Amino acid sequence: MSTKVTINRLATGVPGLDEVLGGGLPEFSFNLIAGPPGCGKTTLAHQMMFALATPERPALFFTVLGEPPLKMLRYQQQFDFFDNEAINQSIRYINLADHTLAGDLDEVLRRIVSEVEAHSPSLVFVDSFRSVVLASQTQHNPNNNLPQFVQQLGMLMTTWQATTFLIGEYFTETDSNPIFTVADGLIWLRQSVERNSMVRKMEIMKMRGQPTLPGLHTFRIATSGIRVFPPAAINRSVDAPSTFPITRLKMGVPALDEMLGGGLPRGYSLLVAGPSGSGKSILAATFLAEGARNGETGVIAVFEQRPNHSQNPKLAELIKSGQVGLVDSRSPDLSIDEIVQLLLGEIDRLKATRVVIDSLSGFELALAPTFRADFRESLSRMVTALTAAGVSVLMTSELEDRYTDLRFSPYGTAFLTDAIIVQRYIEVESRLLRIMAVVKVRASAHSDQLRQYHIDDHGLQIRDMLPEQEGLLGGRPTKQISAGDKHV
Repeated sequence: MSTKVTINRLATGVPGLDEVLGGGLPEFSFNLIAGPPGCGKTTLAHQMMFALATPERPALFFTVLGEPPLKMLRYQQQFDFFDNEAINQSIRYINLADHTLAGDLDEVLRRIVSEVEAHSPSLVFVDSFRSVVLASQTQHNPNNNLPQFVQQLGMLMTTWQATTFLIGEYFTETDSNPIFTVADGLIWLRQSVERNSMVRKMEIMKMRGQPTLPGLHTFRIATSGIRVFPPAAINRSVDAPSTFPITRLKMGVPALDEMLGGGLPRGYSLLVAGPSGSGKSILAATFLAEGARNGETGVIAVFEQRPNHSQNPKLAELIKSGQVGLVDSRSPDLSIDEIVQLLLGEIDRLKATRVVIDSLSGFELALAPTFRADFRESLSRMVTALTAAGVSVLMTSELEDRYTDLRFSPYGTAFLTDAIIVQRYIEVESRLLRIMAVVKVRASAHSDQLRQYHIDDHGLQIRDMLPEQEGLLGGRPTKQISAGDKHV
């Protein structure tokens, strides 16, 4: 017979946090929410409290030397999670400032015990616990024994079967405090400012009895409250599909489907690289429109210009009709995990099979400076997460046309994608012509032709293969067309 104790896990009500915690918050645990001023500790505590508290499972919120309850409520009620009807019903606020100022930890503990016995809460919050610590350190009271106070408080709360949260301002994890040892869970919040970007991160430094997601996880504070962005779970291999025959998606340009060997294999990631004005966004929109024409929904993430009727009426109409979901964030402090979670949310909502990222160049600029240093790694994680979700991904990338070398990506990341299409300009008789080539389609035969194309009111139109004398090798002129200045 098994003697293993089953620990009930509580849903925190904070998007993404349950996943980071490893399935939720252990019931009856004794937790510390720590970090510097302004990082979101009190907001996180309130968001969990309003999600968990009910008349049958009430909450007590003790305020110490921090904000008085009325001032705290004034600001917390600005968030969507705040429920005014819950105050004094399932949630009660108690001010312990007078007892803390006196510096007598025994009296603070006695008051907490008295209120807990009177109301039998299932949830207890103490904000800011750091004030209790400082009060004990500044008073010359021989009865103050901080380690004993912390141990007694933790033991009493567990005995009363209350899930407890102590909120405290700590600047480093090395602060000497017995609470770090006694606590079952330690949630550490961080924030940093780089240029005009505010980046907030969370780390679960400790959570007894369950496997948490390691590392730092970005989070954002909005009117809805806090949202955490854990790394996307990868549940399967992201290698090129091995099922035969390979199912191929039509691109919406028949000649391009030919060049790809019959279309883009389903589940592949495709990089479309080219200089400004070469038609990358038009091809991306055509890819989504072709999917809609065949009953497939799609998602597009834009980091430059939002699709509108004047520039791309077809795509704008697909977005308006709900056939294509739009991820359009103008925040200057994005993280890769936030973008991936937004994309996966839209993919799940629409059951989408086609995804467009337009463009990687704009995406890099949208990231907070702290995330740009490892942009190559970020791209790898994004491609892996999206292809693992079973969608086909088309990414556009700005590629400077130098005419002296042949590159497929400005980031050295061409190897990350399953297929590559390169668009270039050539000069013929004082005119710029556009050419296109399929450079790579993993595990599939494809054309090696350079094809001229043009863009008109009907979209992207691919013409015949360039004559041999107009070929390019690494973007260099290879052979004169005729006498004079007519060359490529």
